[in-house]
Amino acid sequence: MPKLPSVSGRKVIRSLNRMGFIIVRQRGSHVYMQREVATVTVPLHEPVKKTTLKSILNQAGISLEEFLENL
Repeated sequence: MPKLPSVSGRKVIRSLNRMGFIIVRQRGSHVYMQREVATVTVPLHEPVKKTTLKSILNQAGISLEEFLENL
């Protein structure tokens, strides 16, 4: 299993967008994305902490491999 990469919030948003998530709204430095019933909050930080990235992937219900393919 690959390690979590160090990526920016914009790259996380781009990857989630490719997987069908759409931006619902933004408040400050946090972007809220949604796909069906899954809602994910992505911080626009540089870089996103690895623990935060893991939490985003869990909330989205996607695997690390799927995320890396769409990065």
